This record gives sequence, structure tokens and C-alpha cells, in this order.
Amino acid sequence: MKHNFGAGPCILPQEVFQEASRSVVDFNGLSILEVSHRHKDFVAVMDEATDLVKKALNVPEGYSVIFLQGGASLGFLISALNMMRETKKASYINTGTWAKKAMTEAKKVGFEVIEAASSADTNFNYIPKNFQIDSASDYLHFTSNNTIFGTQFKEMPKTSLPLVCDMSSDIFSREINVSDFDLIYAGAQKNMGPAGTTLYIVKDEILGKSTSDFMPTYLDLKTHAEKDSMFNTPPVFPVYASMLNLRNLMKTGGVRGAQERNEAKANLIYNEIDNNPLFEGTVAKEDRSNMNVTFLMKDDSRVDEFNALWQENNLVGLKGHRSVGGYRASMYNALPIESVQVLVDLMKDFSNKG
Repeated sequence: MKHNFGAGPCILPQEVFQEASRSVVDFNGLSILEVSHRHKDFVAVMDEATDLVKKALNVPEGYSVIFLQGGASLGFLISALNMMRETKKASYINTGTWAKKAMTEAKKVGFEVIEAASSADTNFNYIPKNFQIDSASDYLHFTSNNTIFGTQFKEMPKTSLPLVCDMSSDIFSREINVSDFDLIYAGAQKNMGPAGTTLYIVKDEILGKSTSDFMPTYLDLKTHAEKDSMFNTPPVFPVYASMLNLRNLMKTGGVRGAQERNEAKANLIYNEIDNNPLFEGTVAKEDRSNMNVTFLMKDDSRVDEFNALWQENNLVGLKGHRSVGGYRASMYNALPIESVQVLVDLMKDFSNKG
């Protein structure tokens, strides 16, 4: 058995892989890869996927759920264009790579981007707490979980501005109050399904209000809300696999159940990091991510030895991002706690050998 701690694409439950693979061969007499997105059988898939998102996150009335292509990288652009109003100012909380990329896209479409807060001073190893938000901004944007640096907002920012969130790497991992947000977007490939589709949850009252002079039809969320995600051929297979995964989520306790399991996994590995003399965490304890655990080895002379150990024991994806170094254990919803226990046991054994 491989223990997949990779930061992406996501790990999914085996039963989801199995059912999805069967449908690649035979979905309704045709492969899911060739069925028309206008066929009633796939329309039912899209409807169920949309309904499951609403049920899983308790999405209130007055919000649309949309599945698009393009990943969060296109979401940086789509969110900015759709939220542009009269001031053309936008406030962003800078917590690292993905937040900076979102800021770049907002600038490209004509926003004056205001950095409301930043943790750049210590290489993004904490979540800023004191925000200086320009009240004239059209919205406040933040990234809920930082996959590279291993930080996570434990409490969502409080603001009177419209709130926009890139929730790509922790959506469905914990309970949220959707009504706090005007727009949530999330690439599928962490906790929802295969890369290729991006989820948007958007408050209906903000649709069609953009003041941007540049608004291609495809980039207007109103277009897709009115067409039930069928304005153009949707990413059929990623939506289908996401639907299967959301079914599995609801069968296994919903988002609350996932949150409990994720907290147990995080507590297990962080406890080992804090008590093992050979390792140390890289993130302020109060801001540690439950999805992406970043840590270092204190004795550089033993790095190669530890790397050989975890690789020999069928762990994959544990190498840290070059921006941080060390190790990164990504623990998305489908990673079982048994895999985390294997890593923790290896860390214990390795320390005891020293």
C-alpha cells in the first residue's frame, strides 16, 4: 500500500476510483468520457453534484453552485472581474504564493490592489491577525489554506466588505458558514475530485454587477449560473468523479465527520513533531494547517537517512516545497489516519535509533 502525502492531485477513496474506472468503460452503454453533456444521464450527474455541494456545505438560498474549467488560477481572474465595482480598489491578505498570484491577476484587470495584511516578513509562517482594510475596497480576498507554507485560517476574516475566498485546498475539510462569503472558488484537485473542474459558490445578488470594461462572456459568472454550468461543454469526467466523492463524503459523516477525522490526523502528527527531538514545525502553532503539515529535520546530516527510510516504507510525496524545504505531509480528506500513523511511527523509530 502506498501512503500518499502528495500536495496534489488529490487522494480519493478507493471506492470512488473503482466506480469512476468502471464508468470510463461503461457509464450508460457509453463511456463517461464520450457521453454527451446534454444527455439526461449526465444532466442528472451535474444536478446531483450541485445538490451535494449545497447539502454538504449547507449552502443557503440565494447562492448558485457552478462547475467550470481553468483551476483556481483562472479563478483569480474570474473573481476579480466579477467583483469589480466603482472604486476599482481591492484588498488582499497576503499569506504566500497563491495569494500573491491572485493579487497579480487583480492588478492586470485594472484594480488598485491594497495589501490589507501580510506574513511575508517571516516567510509566510503565520496568519496575519491585524488587518488594515480600506473601507472603499470593492471586496476583501483571502486564501483559506496555504498548501506551500502550511498555514490555515482558523477563523475567517471579519469585514463589512464583500468577502471572497480561494478555498481550493481545504474546502469540504471543515464546516464553514457560506453566508459569510460573496464568492468562494476552489480547484477540485485537493479534496473534491480530479483536476479539471473548479467549484464556484456565488451569491446571486452579486452576479452581473461588474463595472469592468473587459468582461468576456465566459468569464462572467452570470453566464454560467443562468446555464446551470452548461454554457459550454463542461469537464464531464472531473464533475462525475467529484459527484462520486461527494456521495462518499455524505455517507461517511459529511463535512463534520471529515473535520473530526482531519483534526485527529493533524493532532497525531503535530504531537509527534513537537515531542520528537529530531524534528520541528515551521508554522506558528495557532495557525498550523490541518491539510498541509510542514516540518524540518534539525540534524541536516541525517536527512538522507530519513529520506531513504520513508521511501522504503511506501510513503510518497513527503518532500517539502522548495520555498520551505524539509518535509510536507499533505493530509486531504481521503488520507486515512492509518497512513499518518505509519509516518509517525517511522519518525519515532528514526529518533530512537539516534
